[in-house]
Amino acid sequence: MSDVSRPIHAPADHPSFPRPKIGVLLANLGTPDNHDYWSMRRYLNEFLSDKRVIDIPDWKWQPLLQLIILTKRPFSSGAAYRSIWNTEADESPLMTITKQQTAAISATMQAEFGDEVMVDFCMRYGNPSTPSKVRAMVEAGCQKILFFPLYPQYAGATTATANDKFFQSLMTENWQPAARTVPAYFDHPAYVDALARSIERAYAKLETRPDVLVCSYHGMPLRYLTAEGDPYHCQCVKTTRLLTERLGWDKTEIVSTFQSRFGSEEWLQPYTVEEVARLAESGKTSIAVCAPAFSADCIETLEEINEEIRDSFVEAGGKEFTYIPCLNDDDAHIAALSTVIKENLAGWIG
Repeated sequence: MSDVSRPIHAPADHPSFPRPKIGVLLANLGTPDNHDYWSMRRYLNEFLSDKRVIDIPDWKWQPLLQLIILTKRPFSSGAAYRSIWNTEADESPLMTITKQQTAAISATMQAEFGDEVMVDFCMRYGNPSTPSKVRAMVEAGCQKILFFPLYPQYAGATTATANDKFFQSLMTENWQPAARTVPAYFDHPAYVDALARSIERAYAKLETRPDVLVCSYHGMPLRYLTAEGDPYHCQCVKTTRLLTERLGWDKTEIVSTFQSRFGSEEWLQPYTVEEVARLAESGKTSIAVCAPAFSADCIETLEEINEEIRDSFVEAGGKEFTYIPCLNDDDAHIAALSTVIKENLAGWIG
């Protein structure tokens, strides 16, 4: 069947247009194009200029960002990216994994719906940009788009800003597609089960069972919770509780912590880097760490957890440190994400 058509009763010279289909657009945080100074600076400038991420007034923040932070930080961030860079594909691990996830989900949708559903991905910061992918989907004939931010827990600084960019992209379209966004899926049974199974597999490979499993979530300023009502903290804590119940463990075997603190104000606690040291000092010499807020391994997991947080634990007397990778393109994860997608396509497709 041709992928282009024209209305049945249209004259012969009526222009053809793509056959209608549904788009599923996956969205992740983003990645620099490379780890050199200017690539890092462009990426960090876009990221740190987002008012959802840094809500300090521009007159205070932008001089500090442009004159100090973006002069120094591209070097340190570039070095961190260089240490984890996928040199074979010349891209960050997040890009590699997101491509793998997209291909796997696309195959699942193709098997069930054929060519009726088109699956692609975009990044909130960097490339491929959200506007470029929305434009490509519209050009391909997508008259309906399901936008899926790949964040299990909702946060204004992640899910909301991704949605913002999607909605802004629709503003440039003359013929706007119908649009839906996928809500947080932190308590979806398929996601919790996929997370639990990854931990069970990791523990089965260890000679000694860790004393504690640390669920390290990305942090955010405390006032986002207390003053602005962001549900992220509550959803993280519930994720840990549901995971504990699914594993059948005692609640003393798992702890929730928060990493990636930035700036001087108080953030959600306990801080991962401090909590792992406290655990070591209290006699917990063997721990495992997982990152349930990340759908794919990235700089915060591969570099921060596996280096900075590991070092904090060892320096405080810890002996055995096990990092359990994110769900990435694990079969159970792809099945869970595909289930969430199909549930959100209800009414649009069979």
